[in-house]
Amino acid sequence: MTNTARSESKDTLKLLRAMIAEGGFLPGSRIPSERELTQRLNVGRSTLRRAFDILEREGVIWRRVGQGTFLSEVSTENTFENIQQMSENITPVQLLRARLALEPMIAKEAAINATEVDIRNIEESMRMAESAATWSEYEVADDKFHLLISNATQNPLLTSIFTYMNTIRRAVSWSKVQRSSVGPEVEHPSFLEHQQITNSIKLRAANDAASFMRTHLYSVSQRLFGEDR
Repeated sequence: MTNTARSESKDTLKLLRAMIAEGGFLPGSRIPSERELTQRLNVGRSTLRRAFDILEREGVIWRRVGQGTFLSEVSTENTFENIQQMSENITPVQLLRARLALEPMIAKEAAINATEVDIRNIEESMRMAESAATWSEYEVADDKFHLLISNATQNPLLTSIFTYMNTIRRAVSWSKVQRSSVGPEVEHPSFLEHQQITNSIKLRAANDAASFMRTHLYSVSQRLFGEDR
């Protein structure tokens, strides 16, 4: 991303935050469409989507294909403070166990309930991760991959719970993980693991999707934190 694009994304993010704070939106309410916001904020759609991605990772909003973008049910007033406190107090092992309690079941539900649009979006985010040149780009794509799987459950409560946990996951990763390379290698293990999860969801193989997600979580934890099963 160019410096100009980064600056535009930051400006758009500020505008979106202000609109949400001052617009009288209630938790769970639908916010204006992308088309309306591009006109209201005078920004391009790609810039708006990058800002949306950030808000989604922070747990401020959640999106559903074909339905729109919604303000999270949980009040965002103290969201950052709560996430920061939680990320400082939770250990990698505790985080792994929380993920193991939730994400395999999410993958299973996604295999049962995903629409064709959901599956195409998951595949696209998987390819984005595989083409990432830096760890920062990979992490954005990886976030999106896991979030889209939670969206594919068609269960807003599961998506909301996952979004909160995923934000803490990234906070823990950023504070405790040191990378030895600029970006993922061509044969990065997560690529195959993502493919296995995606193919299972596509084939409606619910138990396989859960199993591959569980294997993926153990694998990621071992690579990042050296944690054993």
